[in-house]
Amino acid sequence: MIGSLLIANRGEIARRIIRTARRLGVWTVAVYSEADAAAPHVREADEAVLIGAAMARDSYLKAGAILAAAAATGAQAIHPGYGFLSENAGFAQAVIDAGLVWVGPPPEAITAMGLKDAAKRLMAKAGVPTTPGYLGDDQSPDRLAAEAEAIGWPVLIKAVAGGGGKGMRKVEAAADFAAALASCKREAAASFGDDRVLLEKYVTRPRHLEVQVFADKHGNAVHLFERDCSLQRRHQKVIEEAPAPGMDAAARAAVCEAAVKAARAVAYEGAGTIEFIADASDGLRADRIWFMEMNTRLQVEHPVTEAVTGQDLVEWQLRVASGEPLPLTQDQIVLNGHAIEARLYAEDPAKGFLPSTGPLTHFRMPAKVRVDSAVEEGGAVTPYYDPMIAKLIAFAPDRTGAARRLADAARAVEVFPVKTNAAFLARCLDHPDFVAGAVDTGFIEARREALVPAGGAPAAALKAAARAWPTAGGPSPWGALVGFRLNAPAGFEVRLEDAEGAHVVRVDPAAPALQVPTARIGDRVIAFAAGEAFAFTAPEAGHGAGEGEGDDAVLSPMPGKVVAVHAAKGEAVKKGQPLVTLEAMKMEHALAAPMDGVLAELTVKAGDQISEGVLIARLEPAA
Repeated sequence: MIGSLLIANRGEIARRIIRTARRLGVWTVAVYSEADAAAPHVREADEAVLIGAAMARDSYLKAGAILAAAAATGAQAIHPGYGFLSENAGFAQAVIDAGLVWVGPPPEAITAMGLKDAAKRLMAKAGVPTTPGYLGDDQSPDRLAAEAEAIGWPVLIKAVAGGGGKGMRKVEAAADFAAALASCKREAAASFGDDRVLLEKYVTRPRHLEVQVFADKHGNAVHLFERDCSLQRRHQKVIEEAPAPGMDAAARAAVCEAAVKAARAVAYEGAGTIEFIADASDGLRADRIWFMEMNTRLQVEHPVTEAVTGQDLVEWQLRVASGEPLPLTQDQIVLNGHAIEARLYAEDPAKGFLPSTGPLTHFRMPAKVRVDSAVEEGGAVTPYYDPMIAKLIAFAPDRTGAARRLADAARAVEVFPVKTNAAFLARCLDHPDFVAGAVDTGFIEARREALVPAGGAPAAALKAAARAWPTAGGPSPWGALVGFRLNAPAGFEVRLEDAEGAHVVRVDPAAPALQVPTARIGDRVIAFAAGEAFAFTAPEAGHGAGEGEGDDAVLSPMPGKVVAVHAAKGEAVKKGQPLVTLEAMKMEHALAAPMDGVLAELTVKAGDQISEGVLIARLEPAA
């Protein structure tokens, strides 16, 4: 077994690898950027090395700095985690050339599967069914537009070097193709240094399936069954589960056998995931499931496979990298129960899922489920990395029980002042269609209004905040004398204020306790209800609604880089029309006009780096 391991990553995956390594007696070395100096993975490793500034390109993407850290600490092996350099064949080869053990597949396999167009050609040759589309070398806009027209609308544009939903656009009609192609290429170049794309036929009711495969240095290759990753938003996975709902024995055998065939075709070693797209318009059928791509690394969603197979996949990785054979043969791997994982993001669903940054003054994760967290209370969410702050994983004997347990866990999340998608996750898991297994990649968008409802604080949150307010039965009797009279009904009134306005709440001290936790933070009381945080102040505290810029202003919701400006000063614009595209947290975010009007003020240009809260544009009503 490897004696010492450098983890070339951060956050929850670094912590996850450290846990298994410690159990196996492997010494661990963490690397970190200046922004992560106080991060949990730095403290939990046996040793830690600073490798650069906050931006990933100045730290976690600096292969030389990582190799130097391995040399300085005497690490025997490097585990890349996922993201960053995990699928970089050049880095893998550099690790091997340095005399270190690479905990991953051979560089040749990474290269073979790293470009989606080449990988699809290879899979077709190996007899693995592939999605219809265009894989040509001619990347001119005219040729791509012509091929898209020939495929038929809608089509999917995908970066050939892509992953994680970046560099991917669905296009509904020819008129939208040029703009989508330009945006896709720009994002692909920024994320992967390669703006080439391929085209695929967009399946109208697609299911995203994937199979966990493992291979060793002795010619053995197995699968650990499938996962369903269909619940996505902007092609980013949100909820994943194993096994796939509605998968019968014949379809499972076909897709799992195809995955092992794909791994053998590239002489694979270690952990990998073969991703498939399924046309679910008539259920999951073996003849309507096609190879999409291979991820030559461990996946974010690997815990659901661990739960249903009872295996530690990081341990498997370390054993395979150490030269050992696979721990189990195919017939020894047993599928048991059901597991579902939800990705907890630092984002605000009410504001179009824009990422949320800032300090984690209050951070409580639920009990009774597995939590793989990237952060802790007292830490912060920065704008430099992916906004996923934790994964919640529930296991039960059946799918219904797993969904119920995970929904309860999402409702128990308490985070402030950073916004999260916990309540949104609970609504997804509770939705009757999800419970029935009627899932596809359009699930969230088709039910957006139900999953992100409008409205302010629920009555339970108001009552809980009022009961927790310092004057509610506290040392000052005067705070409870609103409308005082001798024959008043039992209880008293408390005046509170939040972003929606002022509220008067009657408190009955004799009423049963509410199942809504609260916390006092500064001059505010925070009520945590169903996965959301609601902040209240007294009216005189000065946090009233209407502070800051008005409805005619567009402010930067986070620090980031302006990558495109879509309108000019003096131009008439419509509500919802994109004005500026901001790149932050590894994604592009379109900032739209809040009203119909004329663009009276525009303060940014493409290439500008801006801070959170900066005025970007101001509108005036049209004359």
